[in-house]
Amino acid sequence: MKKEQVVNCQFSVWYPIFKKHTIKSLILPLPQNVIDYLLDDGTLVVSGSDHNSQQPHTNITTSDAEEDVQWSDDETTTTVTAPEFPEFTSQVLEAINALGGRVFPKLNWSAPRDANWIALNSSLQCHSLSDIFLLFKSSDFITHDLTQPFLQCSDQDSPDPVINYELVLRKWSELIPVGEFRCFVKENKLIAISQRDYTQYYQHILKQEEQICQAIQEFFNQHIQYNFLDEDFVFDVYRDSQGRVWLIDVNPFGEVTDSLLFSWEELKSGGEITQQQEGPAFRYTTSEVTVQPSPCLSYRIPRDFVDISTGEDAYKLMDFLKLKKSQQDDSDEEENTPQ
Repeated sequence: MKKEQVVNCQFSVWYPIFKKHTIKSLILPLPQNVIDYLLDDGTLVVSGSDHNSQQPHTNITTSDAEEDVQWSDDETTTTVTAPEFPEFTSQVLEAINALGGRVFPKLNWSAPRDANWIALNSSLQCHSLSDIFLLFKSSDFITHDLTQPFLQCSDQDSPDPVINYELVLRKWSELIPVGEFRCFVKENKLIAISQRDYTQYYQHILKQEEQICQAIQEFFNQHIQYNFLDEDFVFDVYRDSQGRVWLIDVNPFGEVTDSLLFSWEELKSGGEITQQQEGPAFRYTTSEVTVQPSPCLSYRIPRDFVDISTGEDAYKLMDFLKLKKSQQDDSDEEENTPQ
């Protein structure tokens, strides 16, 4: 994966090419002071001037008159002034209204999918700049976009391309996970299709395997093949209830992109996946037995908890069981001790 391939997968690069086949979106340049705010590790402080925000005010109180935030402890009282981005706020609200009042936000490459746990109703649906800031400042995916977009590129010795960061606002659409698929293209050939939400079992996919695969292949042949800037890339699609296929996103062909039900070793080999069939290899969760925890779970709670719950680290599980046994023994001793 080269840096040029990463650059070509920016939303503002591929959207004009495939605009007719994807969700309506608007792109706004991201001011440097907003970028600095997103990268600030301090407490999230949102200005009261963003009147359309629907986020509840928890742990933080804002003053409508002074737009200050205050909290105190036994030793000091601190006043933090909420950041103001009046021009950018106006542009964002205008764009949101133009898209129907509800949007799905992302940057040049990533959406804050790892931060939906912090949002109202665990949704990425946003009505205001405050909603967007809450998600962006809570997302490792967004931080990666802003700080290390070329981290896993093979040409590390070459200078990093200059990136003009952008806020992408997509018209909100209710996408049912059963209709989402990730497609892998090598040398302009569709070699593999994976169920996007592979942690769940959907009987619908099992019943319509042939129709789904055929619809995606036809969409690729008619609208995607030879039209993108690279011959190796990954694209996400959505097949709606009418059977129409929509382009959702384009990603680099490399480890920075989740390979889902495939491995990057077999994807890069290309021919080995498709040698036993004419069309692309199609993988999906085939039974409820193989259902797995969401990969975004690790962003909500400490990693040790995830390892224990999934059984990925046997030693942590053993330590946890020993701890529970020790606690139980201590409890039994206390009960047996004469009062």
